[in-house]
Amino acid sequence: RMRLLVAGRHMSRSPAVVRLLASQASQPSSGQSPPPATFTPVNAEMAKEIEDKFAALDPTFRNTKEAFRSKSNLDLIRALVVLRMCSITPLVQNNQVILAYMRRILGKNLFKKALKNSFYGHFVAGETTEEVGQTIERLKRFGVKSILDYSVESDLSHDEAEQKTNATSSTEAEVSPAAITETGVVDSATVDLTHTRYSAHKDFADRRVNLHAARTYIYEGEKACDLNRDIFCESIDAVAKASGGEGFAAIKITALGRPALLLRLSESIAQTHNFFKALTGDSIGGLQMKRISKDQFAQKLKNFGVKIDKDITEQWFETVDFDRDGLVDFHGWDQLLEDNQKLGQMFKVLNIKTGKLEPLIQNLTHQEEQEFSNMIQRTVEVAEYGIARGIRLMVDAEQTYFQPAISRMAVAMMKKYNKERGNIFNTYQAYLRNALDDMECDMQKARREGWHFGAKLVRGAYMDQERARAAAIGYEDPINPNYQATGRMYERCLTRIADELARRGRGNVSVMIASHNEDTVRFATKLMRERGIAPSERIMCFAQLYGMCDQVSFSLGQAGYSVYKYLPYGPVEDVLPYLSRRALENGSVLEKAKVERSMLSSELRRRLSSGQFSYKP
Repeated sequence: RMRLLVAGRHMSRSPAVVRLLASQASQPSSGQSPPPATFTPVNAEMAKEIEDKFAALDPTFRNTKEAFRSKSNLDLIRALVVLRMCSITPLVQNNQVILAYMRRILGKNLFKKALKNSFYGHFVAGETTEEVGQTIERLKRFGVKSILDYSVESDLSHDEAEQKTNATSSTEAEVSPAAITETGVVDSATVDLTHTRYSAHKDFADRRVNLHAARTYIYEGEKACDLNRDIFCESIDAVAKASGGEGFAAIKITALGRPALLLRLSESIAQTHNFFKALTGDSIGGLQMKRISKDQFAQKLKNFGVKIDKDITEQWFETVDFDRDGLVDFHGWDQLLEDNQKLGQMFKVLNIKTGKLEPLIQNLTHQEEQEFSNMIQRTVEVAEYGIARGIRLMVDAEQTYFQPAISRMAVAMMKKYNKERGNIFNTYQAYLRNALDDMECDMQKARREGWHFGAKLVRGAYMDQERARAAAIGYEDPINPNYQATGRMYERCLTRIADELARRGRGNVSVMIASHNEDTVRFATKLMRERGIAPSERIMCFAQLYGMCDQVSFSLGQAGYSVYKYLPYGPVEDVLPYLSRRALENGSVLEKAKVERSMLSSELRRRLSSGQFSYKP
């Protein structure tokens, strides 16, 4: 196994950062974004680049000649056939059965060849990193860079997935609701609902159900997590070799550890938020942007009728003053990355009856502590492996009941590794009601502590799951009410990032705009022009899936914008679950698929009518 050095907990701060911390501590908690500052191009040459590239981009994304320059005539025909098949509902709904039947009838070799010339060839970049390298080089010729995504999944049945998940979702470790309610600060209904929300539920054990757009890792033991870590590192090697240090790799935290422990950590964070929200009377958004001194903390407890000894108050304060700067920072979870940090000692609350501090997470076994440590170590190893090779890492967002823990790990890595440039990007899901608040909190922390804020902005992949779970369990639906509200949230987040860039300056903020929505992409390119952000600065980049939305990706790339394709790869038979999801996803967005098919047909007719019978890029 790799031996990697992990930096210590306390990072030294420059005088400028100290002054910034002090100014942030004294600012009122309004929860509102700061007013946008002026952000202009560095020089006249950059200003010209902005205008030239904006003018070169077809904002309709309907120039078929430019959009499909990278595709041969056979590629166009294959794309037409694949997308047409994705529009046939019976084929889409029964795709797994049909693929299994084809496998039995054709045999392994013929089945593999058939898929490579159809669905696999359209949606997957190759079987090995060597094959993927050829795809990366081809895309690069047309201005499109790459993000590698190893797309092999365990082909488990629904019953097998439920059995494996249920077998590992029960832990000795538990978050004690009584530890919060006995403080007298938070009402028991709030605590119990939070506990229910962040607990495992057997009806939702198979996290692949109602999920078309994202891969799911089912926990199959620590050795499987070690293998996932190694695969992520292999992907990093492939990107580094082909991109010259301009590439990205994406990881899922649930691939690197036991998800049940993420649930425990997420609940601990949520219950701690409940406590301080009740104590201060602030909204969660305002609360996390404010810092409280020791004296203010003691007075708040006194006002709430919590009568405890001064020494105990100070001891309790120290357990939540993660930065050891005399102020409570609600995002100070940087100790997550320490080798010797024990999950059971990470969150403590005061037992009013005994007058002693007690862990919020109780009954952790030695094995569970070790599993948590392993998960953190694997994450750190992948991050440092990528950084050493010039490859940046994007931490994918997952279900909301895992997300508090995942987001805290991502923010801790940003603080640790984003001191010089944006090496780590956290993902924000615009379909969530609290997307802007969550992003705002992390940007505030980045500005206060002086590190680069990196964001990947997506619409979100778990809507049906999230709504079904919220309705069944009885907590508020976390998703925006409709598609239009999510579009507005996406634009608000992008605008807020542009404001933060203007406030902090170049080299401190960047965003990956991962969207297939043409209106969103148009909004982003206009925003770049208005704010004086040149495409060559790579402050705002774009990303789409391989085999989808090519009219956007290649139009952007050939106009000079920084754009990436997510390249899934893996052996043909091992990526069948991925291909199944792509078929379902394309079948669910019929209008978009119809537009792409129309454009493909138009380009094929244009070539044939002009005598380009054997066009090759």
